[in-house]
Amino acid sequence: MTGDDSPWRFKPWWCQPWSIALTGCSWMALTYWVLGLSVWWGVAVAPVVVWMGYFLFLWPRLMRR
Repeated sequence: MTGDDSPWRFKPWWCQPWSIALTGCSWMALTYWVLGLSVWWGVAVAPVVVWMGYFLFLWPRLMRR
């Protein structure tokens, strides 16, 4: 995939791969600091992991089609 056909060029800075990864990892670290490694941490992190997986892996593949 070259820069010209990258689906990320249509997205603003706050929706780029680096900002998605930074936001998700920051959320995981913050909730770990507050909740520790517990079931509640897993509940708080699971939707963010799904969100990151969708926008970092699945969405670019769907846009290439």
